[in-house]
Amino acid sequence: MAATTKHFEAVPQVAADAEVRGRNLIVMKFGGTSVGDTQKIKDVARRLVTARETGQRVVGVLSAMGDTTDELIRLAQEVSPQPHPREYDMLVSVGERISNALCAMAIRDLGHEAVSLTGSQAGIVTDTVHGKAKIVEVRARRLNEELDKDRIVLVAGFQGVSTDLEVTTLGRGGSDATAVALASALGGACEISTDVEGVFTADPRVVPDALKLPRISYEEMLEMAASGARVMMARSIEIARRYGVPLHVRAAHGKTEGTWIGEEAGLVLEKAIISGVTHDTSEAKASILAVPDRPGVAALVFRALADAGVNIDMIVQNSSAEGTTDITFTLPKTDLAAAEPILERLAKETQAKGVVYDPEIAKVSLVGAGMKSHPGVAADMFEALAEAGINIEIISTSSIRVSCVVRASEVERAVRAVHERFRLFAEERVNG
Repeated sequence: MAATTKHFEAVPQVAADAEVRGRNLIVMKFGGTSVGDTQKIKDVARRLVTARETGQRVVGVLSAMGDTTDELIRLAQEVSPQPHPREYDMLVSVGERISNALCAMAIRDLGHEAVSLTGSQAGIVTDTVHGKAKIVEVRARRLNEELDKDRIVLVAGFQGVSTDLEVTTLGRGGSDATAVALASALGGACEISTDVEGVFTADPRVVPDALKLPRISYEEMLEMAASGARVMMARSIEIARRYGVPLHVRAAHGKTEGTWIGEEAGLVLEKAIISGVTHDTSEAKASILAVPDRPGVAALVFRALADAGVNIDMIVQNSSAEGTTDITFTLPKTDLAAAEPILERLAKETQAKGVVYDPEIAKVSLVGAGMKSHPGVAADMFEALAEAGINIEIISTSSIRVSCVVRASEVERAVRAVHERFRLFAEERVNG
């Protein structure tokens, strides 16, 4: 039997035997709260066995149990204020191996064959960036061999092996990327089981009457994930969209239908203007003050940040005044430590007046594919915030998203105000 290998940076090439298998294969991913204790792991084992007994070939991807990863991070920081990246990955990759091994034991006790694999054993090859590696290839030979033995295969999410043969981790939410990449390589569908019933028009903890969406496009889900929705990791949506992996987000424990994510052409979107309102409190704002307004300065700043692995989101450059301008942008709070020395150095080199940082911001976003053909959506959002007395500091838009930076203390009120303004359109999306 030929091995099935998927190169994630190239045009997708799936071997014919994998395509045939994929018609009856499902990858089922379970998050940390879904496997928070041994009883929940036993429940997950039953879910996997039930899927196998319907005749499907089953691959399970389990996150670490509950707060295991946070506890491992705490231990690392107690030992070293700046843990070595390689050893850090070696440590935090352990949690997923524990939950998958325990689940394999539970499946065997239910009378089915199972095998747990590390990311490297499953053939997940990544780049060499520790802490937030990207999957570049899945070598699926071992997976196919185990599936051909009628085994339920359990793969430790969140991890892989680099092209330098080192253990790497994929960053927060990395088990989503593991599951979607495996589904792509094996030719199957992917089911994301979590502690919510699907994708909602807003975070139900902030907006109790938020509506569950029965279906949503890859593009909308990608924008929602990138702008704060925690249901799925943004990078996993990118992989699914690139390779056409059908996604189903549903509750880990229960039988209710969740939310299907797929191609826009295959969804009923004619009535839908918006899909949802998301919010993100994980970013900070940085401003370089009175930068000389000349060609190349912005390129110098953002190239240096990119080379340091700092992710930049929203960028605003003010109009020139007396030959200088302010450059303001948002970035993850976790990247501030890496960004600050770079920005201080660049401020001196460019003769700027200095740099100021503001961690007390949040981003509220309105997402919907229907916005492309409905003028006035941005104005309605701005009016809703104005009527609530909420000031907008930065605005960023795409064809299906409008994002506003507001004070962190006001973000929940902002979400509720915008969601209420667009609730009618959300109801059309759910019922139409």
